[in-house]
Amino acid sequence: MTMDTINGNGRTTGRGIGLAAVRGLALALVSLPGAVLCFCLSLVSIALIPIGVGIVTTPYVLTGVRAFADWRRVLAAEWGGVRIPPAYRPLPEDANPWARTFGMLRDPATWRDLRWLPVDMTAGFVTALLPAVLLLYPLEGFALAIGLWRVFPDGYWYGFVPVTGQASAFGAAALGLVLLFLAHFLTPRLLGVHFRLTRAVLGGNQRELAERVRVLTETRRDAVDASAAELRRIERDLHDGAQARLVAVGMDLGTIEALLDKDPAQAKELIARTRQSSVEALSELRELVRGIHPPVLAERGLGDAVRALALRLPVATEVSVDLPGRAEAPVESAAYFAVSEVLTNAVKHSGADRIWIDLHRADGMLRATVTDNGKGGAVIGAGSGLAGVERRLGTFDGVLAVSSPPGGPTMVTMEIPCA
Repeated sequence: MTMDTINGNGRTTGRGIGLAAVRGLALALVSLPGAVLCFCLSLVSIALIPIGVGIVTTPYVLTGVRAFADWRRVLAAEWGGVRIPPAYRPLPEDANPWARTFGMLRDPATWRDLRWLPVDMTAGFVTALLPAVLLLYPLEGFALAIGLWRVFPDGYWYGFVPVTGQASAFGAAALGLVLLFLAHFLTPRLLGVHFRLTRAVLGGNQRELAERVRVLTETRRDAVDASAAELRRIERDLHDGAQARLVAVGMDLGTIEALLDKDPAQAKELIARTRQSSVEALSELRELVRGIHPPVLAERGLGDAVRALALRLPVATEVSVDLPGRAEAPVESAAYFAVSEVLTNAVKHSGADRIWIDLHRADGMLRATVTDNGKGGAVIGAGSGLAGVERRLGTFDGVLAVSSPPGGPTMVTMEIPCA
């Protein structure tokens, strides 16, 4: 209900009643043909997709449907105070007609629009028209009371009152007065019912949206925590490993410089030791870089990166890869490190002597399965490595499933949306 329909005492004003009736009548007269036109064009255009015509026409038709639905969202907010947020997925500006058509058809918001159109042309039309009917229909009862009933010599029904004479005409006027009294309270509210009906069908599931916000908040916090922990790990590894070795190399070089003239044999021995320290420092730096983003992952993709990872394991490992094309770099990186963590857990805790890795894409999902023949008993919980894997996947809307009965085998399945 808009603010101008209620006076300071909380009662509906005459201006608010009239405004609601006029708005409802205008909405009914425009929405019925608009909804019918949009619905029919949508059905015809989608039906023509198999012969190719719909590939061209459907994006334009669905864009018109969205414009019609957005116009109703604006009216719902301005006239009824009902917010219906749009939830359309963005489409690339340079997408071809095929990509635009099926991109729109894969959007759940498109199907909500199409379900809303039949509702709008039936129940929506009635709820929009009722405010005007409640206000205008009583006028007919008053007109019958002042003599209009004489135009109908065979009688006339006004509502449930048969008008056959002056007395029954006064009964029609009394019914009109009752309807006018009801209109005083119901007219603006009926318009609100219309917009709430629109929100119920056109808007997304509020519980689903609230749960989505909660999950995104948690995964964002986990991503920030994981990034901070990764930075601390890199700093610690640099400080305790490569940095300490490079400082020692610098000190050894100073000692070598002092010994070159006094004791060449000892200087030569120290040079060999310094060379070994530099090789170890370089090896540690390479391991550190591999832990941040393996070069093989960037150059050759997830399949070869996991194969290289399997070659370094102390357990016999088989890798099966079926990945047509490459996923986006963040998705590949998340999948790689998730598989790496699962393999580390399997080597450390499972007691397995054989591991199988399967990577494939299906239905827009990147799926990785790690199976071992160990003792089983793996669970996702606080303190376990699998909990960290679950948090890593959650950042990408991924899921983790674990099957690990006592005695084994253990199967860990990870799924990440490719887009």
